[in-house]
Amino acid sequence: MKIVLDAMGGDYGPAPNVEAAVSVAREFGYEIVLVGRQEMIRPLLVQHNTAGLQLPIVHASEVIEMYEHPAQAVKAKKDSSIVVGMQLVARGDADAFVTMGHTGAALAAALFHLGRITGIHRPCLTTAFPTVKGWVLLCDLGANVDCKPEWLVQFALMGSVYAERVMGKRNPRVGLISNGEEETKGTQVVQEAHAMLKHAPINFIGNVQGYDIPLGNADVFVTDGFTGNVIVKFAEGMKTMVESLLREAFMTNLQTKLAGALAKDAIKQIMKQRLDYEEVGGAPLLGVDGVVIIGHGRSKARAIRSALLRAAETVERRVVDAIEDGVKALSSAMSASAALPASH
Repeated sequence: MKIVLDAMGGDYGPAPNVEAAVSVAREFGYEIVLVGRQEMIRPLLVQHNTAGLQLPIVHASEVIEMYEHPAQAVKAKKDSSIVVGMQLVARGDADAFVTMGHTGAALAAALFHLGRITGIHRPCLTTAFPTVKGWVLLCDLGANVDCKPEWLVQFALMGSVYAERVMGKRNPRVGLISNGEEETKGTQVVQEAHAMLKHAPINFIGNVQGYDIPLGNADVFVTDGFTGNVIVKFAEGMKTMVESLLREAFMTNLQTKLAGALAKDAIKQIMKQRLDYEEVGGAPLLGVDGVVIIGHGRSKARAIRSALLRAAETVERRVVDAIEDGVKALSSAMSASAALPASH
């Protein structure tokens, strides 16, 4: 197993990336290729005991900053850590690419250098989303703001494959986000996608609504990138609001302060178990012809370590191959359904 890590990615620079790489290389024996500015990475590596570990450095002189236009930056900065790292995977010199850096740039570089899996119209960004029943998968998060019905069907297929193979969801339930459960609800695109999903080789449970997401009433939630991005940003704001309201409630008077002191550790523990993104680390960019895991910019070593392990699992469980097979099965299913006589 050889995993490329963008050592320059994230808000905290190379230090947490190097720490995570050393941890994973030591515990699992993987080769972690650190891509970035050698003069910044090497001094950090020597601070760790790396005897016997495979932690090569591949120098990349440039960094794509968060404010830069994704496609333009990828084209202009050919020696950036994202581009150089993605090229290693494209050439077959590594099995996966992991970054905490610019999401849009990682998407653009993956399309330029890895290309799409045969038959896939558009790749989709995903995330593991916390619910009362555990983590579920939400896709798309913003790679495709305007979608066609067949793209949503492919997102559902790819999400189902990942949920089953990596997240351990047996026969994952796939729901299409709409403004009602009935088939006639939703935009024209959603209605057409619903009709197609009924014939797809996945466990499609029909339309789901916004409240179904935190309740975990499906394992994979499918939507366009505009809606998915709004959902995620809204959830982040709600988490902050709930934390603020709890602090306010526990500071009302002496009695609530005492209750807060008693409940503080329990609340922290359950929040950590249910909402801790560091346990997930990163989410896959599904549909490109290679394994790409993208994490949050604020990730520290623990989250980056988790992202590296997600990459290894995605490689080991042959998710890309399974999606390729799934696309063929989907094409056959759609052709068979199109050949059926129309019902009256």
